[in-house]
Amino acid sequence: MVVVNADLHIHSRFAAATSEKMTIAALAAEAPKKGIGLIGCGDCLHPVWRKELVDSCNMIDEGTFELEGIRFILSCEVEAEKRVHHLLLFPSVTSVEHSINLLGISEKKLKADGRPKIPLSGEKLAEIAKEVGALIGPAHAFTPWTALYASFDSLQECYGKNTDYVSFLELGLSADSLYADRIEELNCLSFLSNSDCHSPHPVRLGREFNRFELEEINFKSLKKALLREDDKNKMILNVGLPPQEGKYNESACISCFTHYTLTEAVSRKWKCRCGKRIKKGVKDRTDELATWEKPHTPAFRPHYIHLIPLAEIIALALGVKSVFAQSVSKRWSELVEAFGSEISVLLEAEEEKLSQVTAPAIVEAIVAFRKGQVIMHPGGGGQYGSLELPSEDNQNVLVSKNPTQDAQKSLYDF
Repeated sequence: MVVVNADLHIHSRFAAATSEKMTIAALAAEAPKKGIGLIGCGDCLHPVWRKELVDSCNMIDEGTFELEGIRFILSCEVEAEKRVHHLLLFPSVTSVEHSINLLGISEKKLKADGRPKIPLSGEKLAEIAKEVGALIGPAHAFTPWTALYASFDSLQECYGKNTDYVSFLELGLSADSLYADRIEELNCLSFLSNSDCHSPHPVRLGREFNRFELEEINFKSLKKALLREDDKNKMILNVGLPPQEGKYNESACISCFTHYTLTEAVSRKWKCRCGKRIKKGVKDRTDELATWEKPHTPAFRPHYIHLIPLAEIIALALGVKSVFAQSVSKRWSELVEAFGSEISVLLEAEEEKLSQVTAPAIVEAIVAFRKGQVIMHPGGGGQYGSLELPSEDNQNVLVSKNPTQDAQKSLYDF
């Protein structure tokens, strides 16, 4: 048995608004610094990207590839009817090629965007996934623009007669398990927490991930874990941003980012005082869909632990606005080099040892994060939430911990 952290939804440089640095080699180099061992390659329908994966890596089996110790499986996101995004995981290159034939997409269209637009219903897409042996589920299901619950009120409305074939639901950055477990129809599904990253930068890659215990790091074992087919392969953790840090957590204007309660937004007919549109937030949408006031968590559901990117914590401690600043990158590299990965720095390294490597202000900020004392100002309207370190002036503000946690625990406590 092996334990691995997996980020199963990323994009290549062939997808819109994605960094040119997104190469297979770059992903293999950056993933271990974060603590990720398994990546869904993303954009596998794109012929050039798929060829790069196959040519760059050693083939472990027909659907699993390895480079520099990092495993890759075949995955992609597609935009289907009503602009709903779906995530697919494939067992082999052959199954990818078979799906392309069934989808009827030209190579020209596939090359145009790593995340292709396909004029099919969710029901038809799930039917094709079933035929080629792929797994399918809604991507970032609660995001208010291009997601299942942006266009539909239920899985059944989207996937029709193939609803039972849906294998998982991806939560997205503005939701966690506590949100989704208030909705009865989701109680049978495994939840995925993935980064959906467009850059290999450590603030993006692995900002959300899943921890699995598997017989082998490959599609076959991953499938067994997601479908809960045996006790040997299982998901043991979801890890991700506090929902408040997501861009669409609260209802807010898409232009000036003024936040509104649901009642205020409805009374204003979803029009901001600046004249622009108010976009419904994930928190309010969850309240509309919820079966229960509080989450009803099934026994198989793993714990969800919140993780704030180390670069953000360092930037806060140094008083630097940009997480991409050279001073932040320098401190981040020192810590990761000393402790092996970002995850180890955030949750495992002893405070005394941290003090031997980095500045006292950074140690204090990491400790504040572990204790759930980092203050969250929720995002909305397309603007990420912001963080603030505790001080004498802000002791009664929303903090970034789970309601059931007294302090952030080690990943290895689960």
